[in-house]
Amino acid sequence: MLPTPLVVPSLSLPWPGAEPILVAALLGACVGSFLNVVVWRIPREESVLWPSSHCPRCGTPLSWLENIPVLSWVGLRGRCCHCQAPISRRYPLTELLCAGLWVLMTMARPDGLGPRPAGLLVVIAGWLLVSLLLVLALIDGDQLWIPEPICRWGVVAGWLVTASVGWQQSAALGREVLGSHLLAAALGLIGFDLLSALGTRWLGRPAMGSGDGKVAALLGAWLGLAGLALAAFAAILLAAVVGGLALATGAIRRQQPVPFVPFLATGGALLWVTGTTPWLRLVLGQV
Repeated sequence: MLPTPLVVPSLSLPWPGAEPILVAALLGACVGSFLNVVVWRIPREESVLWPSSHCPRCGTPLSWLENIPVLSWVGLRGRCCHCQAPISRRYPLTELLCAGLWVLMTMARPDGLGPRPAGLLVVIAGWLLVSLLLVLALIDGDQLWIPEPICRWGVVAGWLVTASVGWQQSAALGREVLGSHLLAAALGLIGFDLLSALGTRWLGRPAMGSGDGKVAALLGAWLGLAGLALAAFAAILLAAVVGGLALATGAIRRQQPVPFVPFLATGGALLWVTGTTPWLRLVLGQV
């Protein structure tokens, strides 16, 4: 029998007259601006808090007018106003993507968190999860490397947040959610590391990145075992489609390393938004 889809109460914000989608988009764009800093600085072992935002070429600190998400890039026409160095389109695109993802999280219907979770708590949890996944996906896409501290704290946050959603309904449900998500994180890490070892032995070369198992553990901590399994299934489907198209068009070569975390992150975000029911129907061939 398929699980009953979770019904999350509509998002209500603590200030009157606020439109949830607009608020989510604005907050998401601002967070996306900060995530740009995180993605740039962490691989370079720089503090994400100090110094303040500055041009990476000339080092000039940026004023608040030069730090407005998306609008500043448009107003500056994609160039630093101090040294005229080009500013990558990726900065406003990341801000727009984060804004869109935060809006999407206001409509999320994750399951496995009990019958009556607090709507606002679920939305905030989704914002935190998707921000973590976006950082990990971008860093892996750039570096083919994952910062372990982000994964580690992401796992802990997943346990605490999802257990809190359960405890908000009853202590028994909180313990049940925590136990199942502890198990899912452990199995995610062990399972992916085992697959990596078997694939490496079979192919005679690294089959998976060392960070994939850590991201799987993070997804297990947030989504539970069923969510993790279906997120991995979605990631494999996406990777097969995108990889096949990239090979056919010559964008990548055979045996060229390809980051898998962006696909895991996409699968994890999809499962948080939709819940497991649509994916179980797809896997089981039911309408």
